Amino acid sequence: MLYRSLLRPILFRLPAETAHELALQSLSFPFAAQLTRKIAKSTAISPASLQVQRFGLHFNSPVGLAAGFDKDGIALDALAALGFSFIEAGTVTFQPQPGNKRPRLFRLPEDKALINRAGFNNHGAKAFAARVSAKRPACVLGVSIGKNKVTPIENAVEDYLKTFETVFPIADYIAINVSSPNTPRLRELQNAEQLEVLLAALSLINQELTTRTRRTHAMPLLVKVAPDLNRSELQAIIELVHRHGIAGIIATNTTVDRSNLRTPVNAVRSYGEGGLSGAPLRKRSTSMIATLFRLSGGSTPLVGVGGIFSAEDAWEKICAGASLVQVYTGFIYEGPHIAHRINRGLEELLTREGFHSLDEAVGCRAQEFDF
Repeated sequence: MLYRSLLRPILFRLPAETAHELALQSLSFPFAAQLTRKIAKSTAISPASLQVQRFGLHFNSPVGLAAGFDKDGIALDALAALGFSFIEAGTVTFQPQPGNKRPRLFRLPEDKALINRAGFNNHGAKAFAARVSAKRPACVLGVSIGKNKVTPIENAVEDYLKTFETVFPIADYIAINVSSPNTPRLRELQNAEQLEVLLAALSLINQELTTRTRRTHAMPLLVKVAPDLNRSELQAIIELVHRHGIAGIIATNTTVDRSNLRTPVNAVRSYGEGGLSGAPLRKRSTSMIATLFRLSGGSTPLVGVGGIFSAEDAWEKICAGASLVQVYTGFIYEGPHIAHRINRGLEELLTREGFHSLDEAVGCRAQEFDF
């Protein structure tokens, strides 16, 4: 494959964030969408067997791009042209912020992984909303929102509310990021008491804005959780999700765990703090999906993220209980054809396993993967 044999070696000679910015800027050029559509061969309509309806939205396929790749929404149209049926932009904060000091993104090729501590670097919610409203992508658009680093944890709810209201007009769904390890104390918001307050406030403003703007349905709200939670913490989150009418859960964000890596320990330590993503996260995120599926009785739609590089990886997440899947690190390592290849592979797997639709397969092996 051209990307793996030629382009990736060139990009991997550059610092990780420099390569990322180069790729993103290239995708933001005029006519990039038409070119990427030809490269990815993604003009064909997805087969009916892969199309799904979730939280009131239609997805041409289950494969989307996770938050973090296009934080400011500068290349959404070209990314959609690569075959992603949905893109989660952001994470967006209310005020612009530069993020953490560079270097803050590191590759672990031996593990097919990344470590990042970007820290929600973005141009702010108002700039994001203005840019996206001028040119929306031809796919479902999710927007991940978080709090500013300088905002005290005691004022986090107000921060989320302001960002929510700003991006509300241009989003198809909004993801509440309370699980990034790169903003101090952010993960405390996953605690039941604090999450209860946040979800209640967001649900209330959601209803108010829905009424004010005369939307047919309320904005779908999803919560993104960390892979480092235990079963009792997941149970508490499920109860809150049901209580406040949250549309779904994204499982999972990056992990702070560094165990069982092939990369030399000294190298890993030299990279410092940050969230680990990619292949080492695959089994853990799949287990969490299965646990959430069983704890919710299959009633809460799940978006599976973590270590998806192939159709087989995506299929595992779906069988564990995910209705939709997202890629990020796999996109970096496998290149622009990844969505097309996963969709094609999923179609073949459905046929081979005797399923007529993706919905039939969701959660069919949850008991096997549950931790």
